[in-house]
Amino acid sequence: MAEVQVPTHHRALVYDKPGEISTKIETIETPKPGVGEVLINLTHSGVCHSDQAVMCNRWTWLPAPTQAGQVGGHEGVGSVVAFGPGAEASGLKIGQRVGIKWMAYACGNCMPCLSGRDACCVSGKISGFYTPGTFQQYALGPAHYVTPIPDGLASDLAAPLLCGGVTVYSGLKKSGAQPGDAVVIPGAGGGLGHLAIQIGGKGMGFRMIGIDDGSKEDFVRGLGAEAFFDISKYGRDAEGTKKLQEDVKAASTDGMGAAAVVMCTASNAAYGQALGMLRFGGTLVCVGVPEGEPVPIAGADPGSMLIQELSIKGSAVGNRKDAIETMNMAARGIIKTHFTTEPMSKLSETFEKMEKSQLQGRVVIDLNKE
Repeated sequence: MAEVQVPTHHRALVYDKPGEISTKIETIETPKPGVGEVLINLTHSGVCHSDQAVMCNRWTWLPAPTQAGQVGGHEGVGSVVAFGPGAEASGLKIGQRVGIKWMAYACGNCMPCLSGRDACCVSGKISGFYTPGTFQQYALGPAHYVTPIPDGLASDLAAPLLCGGVTVYSGLKKSGAQPGDAVVIPGAGGGLGHLAIQIGGKGMGFRMIGIDDGSKEDFVRGLGAEAFFDISKYGRDAEGTKKLQEDVKAASTDGMGAAAVVMCTASNAAYGQALGMLRFGGTLVCVGVPEGEPVPIAGADPGSMLIQELSIKGSAVGNRKDAIETMNMAARGIIKTHFTTEPMSKLSETFEKMEKSQLQGRVVIDLNKE
């Protein structure tokens, strides 16, 4: 198929006031693909809590503040419209649908990449942070690193899986849980959590336990959770934490605790409750990133850790293989992203709702609509 006509300029959403929730639609120049790159005509982009953290400069561990005019976004789906020199060797075709992930680029050669930890690449580039992201109609991507989207998987459904889905799938794999084991998902009704409940239960055979606000119970149980706990019914003091931990343990496979807690919320309080939910040899997988200064995880003292032989693992997104496997699960109907679609003009409003914890599932921006 011949290369398609590409406009000289296109529409993009930029962070016009980094440090606060504010986005603006602007017309920017359409880039030309360089060596090994493809140009993608994006049609949809998921909206992730990480986008908000980057926009508002809430992650103190990032190396620099976000710059004004940054195009955010890291869950983009669209079609290849042009090749840079050498990119055709990748096997991609003009018109083929592909996705851009949190990591826009990973070298593939450093030690993290060689061990399958792409998100920790020493020369990696984050989409939407000092690299133009997916809240725009045209974006560049390395031909070797974009993710093919299976035929039959709708672009709007696929978009949130490029971060949310890949992230929780990778975290569940790292948890060490086996089919039949109980796995706890704090934040079960959110963008990450609702995908984790499905992937862990339907895709991996775990017994899923959800924790979230009571308003989300029917939603989470409908996704396959065997048990649900309304966090609003438990105090944030030591007594409330102990009661929640005891109730979760009682709901586990043998009443002794969960094999894993995969943290799908950024709440420091939730992290403080997690280790007490685990059985002997259990694992806490850190996925959600708290904002501001980090708070030590309660119970992570050497004595408690060694007596129970507990593990704490970090899981930063996933690798190329994880992304392909996640897309294949979605194409088979194992995962269904629960989302609403909004035009570009609604991005700031979406972030405002996210700030107030008013979102259920995900939001996808239709980049063909302003």
